[in-house]
Amino acid sequence: MSPNVKGAVFALIAFAIFATHDVIIKVLGATYAPFQIVFFSVLLSFPLATVMLMRDSKPGTLVPIHPWWMALRTGAATVTGVAAFYAFSVLPLAQVYAILFATPLLITVLAIPVLGETVRLRRWLAVLVGLVGVFVVLRPGETQLTAGHFAALASAICGAVASIVVRKIGSEERPVVMMIYPMVANFVLMGCALPFVYKPMPIEHLGMLGVIALFAWVASFLVILAYRAGEAAIIAPMQYSQIIWATIFGILFFDETPDIYTGVGASIIIASGLYIVLRESRGTSANTPVLRNRSRSINGAEPRISLFMRALGQTPPRKGDVKK
Repeated sequence: MSPNVKGAVFALIAFAIFATHDVIIKVLGATYAPFQIVFFSVLLSFPLATVMLMRDSKPGTLVPIHPWWMALRTGAATVTGVAAFYAFSVLPLAQVYAILFATPLLITVLAIPVLGETVRLRRWLAVLVGLVGVFVVLRPGETQLTAGHFAALASAICGAVASIVVRKIGSEERPVVMMIYPMVANFVLMGCALPFVYKPMPIEHLGMLGVIALFAWVASFLVILAYRAGEAAIIAPMQYSQIIWATIFGILFFDETPDIYTGVGASIIIASGLYIVLRESRGTSANTPVLRNRSRSINGAEPRISLFMRALGQTPPRKGDVKK
């Protein structure tokens, strides 16, 4: 098995686990507020995070070098998590994924003012086409937009903001600092909201929350193995396999059948995202912001893959993910 094939297999398994993780979120979201789900997900993630962060041997303190950028990233990551959890609980899985897949397009746009990236005509056209796909999914004027749709859009936008901040300051900040602040913020803010929304949870639901935390870290580690084995240009598009799992799980567990608009819109968004990844892998981007965004940018309570890799002493990037 070639390295790229091995990496693709690891990635496909990882994103299947992520999709299963989101099914559990949707099941719990039918009963509990997203604040409660995020709070306990973060709480149960701390032991795993502690073990992993103990491996960070880079000297320094937990005081950020760029406090304002860190504050922006922390706020964006917090909104990303709670908005995504809410969207999964009230919208069909495939529809949520279709909207969240717009995140790489938004990263490309944000790379202009934040990273000084030059986006030329072809990538601009790809971004615009992808945004047309979002409108096809949402169909404003023809369908009633709900809080769930706006939550999914907010998660995509804030996920892009959090990702681009990592690209901006990630080379100077310690991985442990970049990871721990959003987790603590989620814990504190969701904890403040918890008294207003809390519902007692039976032991089986607490166990499901534990599975959410465990699946997030297992899938994250598999993505790391994928990037270690293969090129970023091969691994990055594997995230789009989640739409297949969303369709299967939606039919099996929630009686959800994606309509033609969701299918067409998702296809447009995925095609534009793949085009941008292809352009960047050929060296047309100075900073390759999308290829360097290694995590799926859905849940602010989970570790970002790029930071996870740095903390574990990841080897230098491979072809397709190097700075040109």
